[in-house]
Amino acid sequence: MSRLHFTFPCAGETLAGTLDSGREASGLLIVSDGNEVRSGAFSGQAHLAERIAAQGFPVFRYDRRGVGDSSGANRGFEKSADDIRAAIDAFRGIAPKVSRVVAFGNGDAASALMLAGGAGCDALVLSNPWTIEETAQQQDALPPPDASRARYLSKLTNPAELRRLATGGVDLGKLARGLVRAARPVAAPGGLAQRMATGLSAFDGPTAILLATADSTAQVFESGWDAEDPRIRRCERASHAYVEPHARDWLEAQLLEMLRA
Repeated sequence: MSRLHFTFPCAGETLAGTLDSGREASGLLIVSDGNEVRSGAFSGQAHLAERIAAQGFPVFRYDRRGVGDSSGANRGFEKSADDIRAAIDAFRGIAPKVSRVVAFGNGDAASALMLAGGAGCDALVLSNPWTIEETAQQQDALPPPDASRARYLSKLTNPAELRRLATGGVDLGKLARGLVRAARPVAAPGGLAQRMATGLSAFDGPTAILLATADSTAQVFESGWDAEDPRIRRCERASHAYVEPHARDWLEAQLLEMLRA
């Protein structure tokens, strides 16, 4: 395995990419979450690429326009379809043996792939898709009612928490606000979630939707999605970035399963 850094064009700008080479015809395209650079937080995506490439699968990562080493203006994930398509073309160009591209996106990277209808990829691994509207982000970043109900039910059945309540160790105002939110009905999916569902419906390739059950982004997504969707796979006690050892191994297994399919 070797690692190559290079640049490629996108809509008149220059994007930076990294290829971890592999012998297999299926390759993994990693789309970064948020405004993260292609190495990921604390080099998490670079380490993931190294592990997947060690199994023989080439891995391509890139910085979209206006992020990291790439030129241009950062237009956000909702307008990044051209960046994804340019990355796919560059991946196929620099690794001509790759005949099948599996795209992996976590958070709003998953949302970007859904909005773009797969953007020309052959298979999708969509993790913890971001469905929170910008107007909602400007309010308190609170978990959905389902998550709040589960949290407070756990607290109210925990003897230690009940002792804290009885001895004044609980902020009663905060508790009251949390219980009010837990009592609210689940909100209907917003416009972003609907557009993501529409985009994904246009994609007919293999798709896996991965949800880290301890992640609030995943909880918000699931509260407005069909819980019986057969494409959903859940990793218990996992956080958004799958940093827990069991979650990291689980994520890697999901990606390898899709690459080998």
